[in-house]
Amino acid sequence: QWQFKATDLYGIVEPATGEHCFYAFTHLNSDCFQVFLALVRAQYKDCMLIMQLDQAGAHKAKRLKRPANLILLFQPSRAPETNPIERLWQPCKLGLRWQLPKDLDELRWLMRARLETMTQTVIASIVGWHSILDALSVAGF
Repeated sequence: QWQFKATDLYGIVEPATGEHCFYAFTHLNSDCFQVFLALVRAQYKDCMLIMQLDQAGAHKAKRLKRPANLILLFQPSRAPETNPIERLWQPCKLGLRWQLPKDLDELRWLMRARLETMTQTVIASIVGWHSILDALSVAGF
């Protein structure tokens, strides 16, 4: 019998600079997402952020308390290519292939180690494609 276990990585990236932060959670649900929002709010308390999200139920739960310094921008359904961070997951996964972690803690450690090899410059080169950077420039960011 195949046993499936998973962990979820939440993150934000700034397309122009590659600045980023990531947190591992046990689930993709509104409780974990609320904690993630609080962590982002605290880390960037002096900044106004636009966070692009997919239409996952965890992101749109009515009971979420949205921090005042975060604007949540929802992308169209089934359009992950419109979200810069989605471009980052593939290189992360490629760096983990052929790894056989013994448990979720080791998987989280491997994910963290992989992300630490990706500098801001590398991340910006992956997520900062011209259409996004042009849109940010026009919007004054």
